[in-house]
Amino acid sequence: MIQRSKVYAYITRNEQILVFRHVDFPEAGIQVPGGTLHQGELPERAVLREVVEETGLEAIRLESYLGCDEYHLQENEAEEIHLRHFYHLICEQDTPHTWQHYEHYRSDYQPEPILFEFYWLPIPAAIETLHPYYSAKIGQLLENPS
Repeated sequence: MIQRSKVYAYITRNEQILVFRHVDFPEAGIQVPGGTLHQGELPERAVLREVVEETGLEAIRLESYLGCDEYHLQENEAEEIHLRHFYHLICEQDTPHTWQHYEHYRSDYQPEPILFEFYWLPIPAAIETLHPYYSAKIGQLLENPS
């Protein structure tokens, strides 16, 4: 069984959360930025790295650690356990309501960049929109929105 450590970024501004969709792969659904830790990388550094790589945002502040859980993933014959770390980050720069950004560091190591479309959603709407895989810790943001 494969074990992977993952990080997820709940980036907020004005009681909204940043979400994205894969422009070329709409079947992937609506997600929050995140990804896999590199070997020896601390989760706090990984979440900041992933945010910059996926969103292009640079003026972000790590607000709080929201906790972790294990997620068991079964695809085809393979089984993986993901140790998922959730973080609340604050966007400290002006952004449009919607923008696109290419991620050049794909988790599947393919050379072509992936185009993401980002947009801001009210936090309650994000709970209803996101798959439970991504919305697991959003309720905590309602207690302390930024």
